[in-house]
Amino acid sequence: MTEVLLIVGILVAIFVGYNIGGATTGPAFGPAVGANVITKVLAAGLMAVFFFLGAITIGPQVVHTLGNDLVHDTGVFTMRSNVAVLFFIGGALFLGNYAGVPASTSMTAVGAIAALGLATGELALDVLGEIVIWWVVAPITGFWVAGVVGRYFYPRINEWVAIETNREGREMITIDRSGTLPRLQVGDSTNRREITGAFVVVAIGCLMGFSSGTSNIANAIAPIYGTVSDSGTELAIGSTAVPIDMTALIVIGSGAVAIGCFTIARRTLDTLGNDITNLPLTAAIIVAVISSTIVTGLSWIGIPASFVVVATMSIIGLGWGRATRTTTLSGVRAGEETRVSIGALTAEEAGETPPKIGEENPEDIPAASDLFDPSTTARVILMQNVVPIISTVGAYLTFRFVPIFGF
Repeated sequence: MTEVLLIVGILVAIFVGYNIGGATTGPAFGPAVGANVITKVLAAGLMAVFFFLGAITIGPQVVHTLGNDLVHDTGVFTMRSNVAVLFFIGGALFLGNYAGVPASTSMTAVGAIAALGLATGELALDVLGEIVIWWVVAPITGFWVAGVVGRYFYPRINEWVAIETNREGREMITIDRSGTLPRLQVGDSTNRREITGAFVVVAIGCLMGFSSGTSNIANAIAPIYGTVSDSGTELAIGSTAVPIDMTALIVIGSGAVAIGCFTIARRTLDTLGNDITNLPLTAAIIVAVISSTIVTGLSWIGIPASFVVVATMSIIGLGWGRATRTTTLSGVRAGEETRVSIGALTAEEAGETPPKIGEENPEDIPAASDLFDPSTTARVILMQNVVPIISTVGAYLTFRFVPIFGF
């Protein structure tokens, strides 16, 4: 019976990993895809590779935090409770991915594990409190940093890099499969400045994929690890006994994430790359730098980072900052309508001086909603709160009132 439950638990962990791949690929490579730098297939491949690298190197520390530290007594991680916890994590994430909204895997997973600890009286409130505080601080920081950059520094940065996106043509970087081995190919109409910017935004996306692996692998395998960490569990495959340890769980979880990257992640790539805000390549670089810096910092101090929320709020903050570009502070106090300048948002020619705040030509100013979609933003924020709530409440009610678990 124990081996059957272990197999079921691993299958549910694979389902969770699949949904993590769908939820985290959008924030990491949505800006690059939205700016027509790379294809969705290339984004998925890069995400899968760098997620695994992050998971196998730094990821074990976060796995240990969720599998051993968040609850006082790891004995509550029975095979039955593992299956239930992973079911609520995977089911809630699937709802977000199905809606095309990349929900926070960290919030969803920590919520389900914390619900188990709360229902059994074994929740480590000090550990949970530290995690939650950083979850509040990090997205607020991302929003305001991106907002300040968008309002005051974006045109100047754009003047320096002068990058234009190739929206009507094919992606700047593609895979050439005509030879024996596939190789990267840069578009013929892409100049050196654009190539530099393209590789920068892709490199930062890879860094975000790495950071995601360090934090999010725990969301798929931590409950199982909490059970097998001290027992040396083995799984019989034919006549061979295969040990189920940290490394094996990371490989299984990363493989499931890769499947999600190539399949369901297409929906979240569209949402974060195109629907929330129309990202020129310069803006994509700014979002990637801010998000990856915050996420990497959180992972460094051992916090399971709310990767999706930080990246999404950085995109929203940049869009808001850009949208307020044409309004002076005195105009805001007077209740003037916020509009956004085309000249302050597109790539100017090298050496062209960007217009000052409030001095753009009114005839060249479209509505802010042309670059910042309020309805999509509202849907994203709503689902990013609903998904963790579903996971947490569902898990708590199950462990508290369903007698089969015996708590």
